[in-house]
Amino acid sequence: MRRSFTLLLILAAALPALACDVCQKNQPAPLRGITHGTGPQSQWDMPIVWISAIIVGVTLFLAVRMLVRPGEHAPGHIKRLVLNEPAFHHGE
Repeated sequence: MRRSFTLLLILAAALPALACDVCQKNQPAPLRGITHGTGPQSQWDMPIVWISAIIVGVTLFLAVRMLVRPGEHAPGHIKRLVLNEPAFHHGE
């Protein structure tokens, strides 16, 4: 597991080196050296990307929060069907 994480970090650190010179020239300053292709084509491209990133960030935060502390304590909640039933063992 530790080796996989280290390899992933090394590969992630090498990503900026992968953009070619022409692509670096066409990108705006924050994206220079990171991505290939043309830069933003209109004034709406970057705001759309930032709004999408904010939505993804909020969704990720809420998903992790609901996994860690779901907050459902009612005895009639549907999750109690799964949690309270005895385990089924194959072959019985």
